[in-house]
Amino acid sequence: MKAAVITFPGSNCDRDLAVALERGGASVARVWHKDADLPAGIDLVAVPGGFSFGDYLRCGAIAAQSPIAAAVTRHAQRGGFVLGICNGFQVLTELGLLPGALMRNAGLTFLCREVAVQVGENASPYLSSYQVGETIRLPVAHHDGNYQIDPDGLARLQDENRIALRYATPVNGSVSDIAGVLSGNLRVLGIMPHPERAVDAVHGSMDGARLFQGVVGALAAA
Repeated sequence: MKAAVITFPGSNCDRDLAVALERGGASVARVWHKDADLPAGIDLVAVPGGFSFGDYLRCGAIAAQSPIAAAVTRHAQRGGFVLGICNGFQVLTELGLLPGALMRNAGLTFLCREVAVQVGENASPYLSSYQVGETIRLPVAHHDGNYQIDPDGLARLQDENRIALRYATPVNGSVSDIAGVLSGNLRVLGIMPHPERAVDAVHGSMDGARLFQGVVGALAAA
């Protein structure tokens, strides 16, 4: 199973994400934002956290105009898998690959701590190693993680079982405490918590490791 990790100016979780995918069993290619195409044979594109282009204009907005962003969109439109974490989630909403928007946190403060999140579904390969309703612990580190969507959009996410993760208690003002959502075909996932920072005992939690093991194993077996 081959994965590509994108790096933008200001990305700061790209190496962590590559290591987490490799530990999960993936072969990982590193891709620069100015590249116009993805390497051949890529199964999963992973868009990391950080502050792409300094979060100028709007988080993820400039990254969504980069040359590689068009290739990521084409990959998703062909049915490829795409994972966006934190700033990567923001990029995917800017690309229109996921609904909703990430706004400033309630209280206008940067949050950097471990939080409890509940698994909302496990039909997607990403969460197939978890139980629905299971509570896991993952770090968050964001200033603009307040997920918002209109009432009709929220109803669609709920009806189609596309809310991947919810905060166990309110964290940043997100509607319905949403911490992550899926595309309609369950192949594009955006989450604000950082599973790549919870894949080793020294991290204090290994709850993120199963996400990478699950998606890598599922795609390798496909």
